[in-house]
Amino acid sequence: MARHDSALQGVMLVALLILAPMTIQLLVHQEESPLWRTVYVEVEPEQEEDTEARSESRSREDVARIATFNIKVFGETKMGKSDVVSELVNITLRYDMVVVQEIKDLDQTVPYDFLNAINAASNETYEMVLSERSGQQEDDQGGQEQYAFYYRTSRFAFQSAWLHNDSELDEFQREPFIANFDLLSKNGTILEDFTLITIHTKPANAVNETGSLHNVVETFRENSTETDIVLLGDFNADCSYASTYELNQLAIRSPEYLWVVPDSADTTFSENTHCAYDRIVLTSDIEDRFFGRWGVDRNMSDSDVSDHFPVWFDLDIAEDVLE
Repeated sequence: MARHDSALQGVMLVALLILAPMTIQLLVHQEESPLWRTVYVEVEPEQEEDTEARSESRSREDVARIATFNIKVFGETKMGKSDVVSELVNITLRYDMVVVQEIKDLDQTVPYDFLNAINAASNETYEMVLSERSGQQEDDQGGQEQYAFYYRTSRFAFQSAWLHNDSELDEFQREPFIANFDLLSKNGTILEDFTLITIHTKPANAVNETGSLHNVVETFRENSTETDIVLLGDFNADCSYASTYELNQLAIRSPEYLWVVPDSADTTFSENTHCAYDRIVLTSDIEDRFFGRWGVDRNMSDSDVSDHFPVWFDLDIAEDVLE
């Protein structure tokens, strides 16, 4: 028995000698990864996930909180369910802006009815920026949907918006929706202007459409001097639709972009899935206003509301943030 113990100890010692240099090498070069940059994660109390909060905290009043939310098949049927609408309104009021995907209403009245419901329950005024029906190419019209930005007017001022022109390359089933906003301080002064681009990709083509978002950014930059860009929405960029390997081959995973929501996140309601479908990607820190706080809002009752959770991030609205 002693001989066996000695042999086992010898094997363990050899393994340690082999693995230790590799471990040290990985730790030394961890920050040199070409794909990921570190963000600090704050998770709401109801989330059962690891939390790494930034030491320099911000109160809710000191930030503008923006969420992306795929409201599953948001049409007349869902709008007719008062309990579901009430919960959707309460979710929206937790944010200063909610970027909504999967609006499916041929009459296009649901987005306005929802805005009225939000304002009826709010002490502050919300406004809406609504896209045309996306899927404008003939071969994409079967998947047409609308996007909407619902935003608190005390935090944001709208400038302009349009659907990305996809007529030449036809890279998307549903063209991304681009909107320019001013970020406002608590006193109502303009702090920064920035651009948001939202998308709901076709699941079967999620890798290609996610990759094509880089082309959307490049096209936008050809016609604008704006450098602060936020891409957010339902990318379907995980699980059976997109592997980490496939995503890592894309230009949008270069160091030029900060993927706030990592591949390890779970943005789906179902207990049977663990998929980071909903993403937030930045091209900059928006003049130091993004300080790394984000989360997945799991405070939702059931899948009648949606099969996706809202995913959010914070922007500092202090007037002296750059000083």
